[in-house]
Amino acid sequence: MYFVLFTVFACLSTFHCFIQEDVKKSESHCGLQWLESSLVSVELTKTGFHREVVITVELGPAVLSGVRVALVQRWPRGVYVDPYQLASLSEQSNWQILIDSAIDLEVPAHKTEGFVTYVYPALDGPTPRLKVTIPIHGRYHEPSYDGETFTSVEIQPPELLLRTETCPQLNDVEPHAVVDAPCTHDNSSTCPWVKLQQQERGPARVQLPVGDGSLVAPVCGGTLLVTMLCCAALSRHMWEHRIM
Repeated sequence: MYFVLFTVFACLSTFHCFIQEDVKKSESHCGLQWLESSLVSVELTKTGFHREVVITVELGPAVLSGVRVALVQRWPRGVYVDPYQLASLSEQSNWQILIDSAIDLEVPAHKTEGFVTYVYPALDGPTPRLKVTIPIHGRYHEPSYDGETFTSVEIQPPELLLRTETCPQLNDVEPHAVVDAPCTHDNSSTCPWVKLQQQERGPARVQLPVGDGSLVAPVCGGTLLVTMLCCAALSRHMWEHRIM
């Protein structure tokens, strides 16, 4: 009897050790090994009010297969994206985008607020490298009264979020952080994502032309004077030729 109990206890102990070992391996597998060697870079192309932001993401070879990527871009009030243009582009590309609020394409910069976009690119090929091109447009700004002819709009690099179904419990990811973000571009629910701690990089800057506020009074006065002279000349011409 004692021999049977001892055998059962030994089997249970061995089984428990195997379970603990598997859990430790799983936790190690879900650790920082698949979060390292990441790099996000931003480049601006084109000129004028209509630009393109090219975001490049390079992930290290230790990243797990099946990992999902999200880019959280916080845009300043000085620029905007066209939702209809982005919808057309996402249909032809391997990424989807979610905008957190409605965008008015007509209002000037000082009458609107910044917004956030969530971009969900798909990993393509054996090398975990992604490139997303987002067209942006500059807003009109208030005229300057200091003699400045251009204003600078800063675009910060996006936040890089990663998650994988093989590691549903995300623990001990320091110096990275776990944040909640929309699971997909449909925004049906939120999921925990690992926000990678990246090296501080400077923002990309867009130079946009602004009007000269000191010329407001002369321009308005000159426009009014020319309008009155034209009206007077037209009225005289109509009176002399009896044009009714």
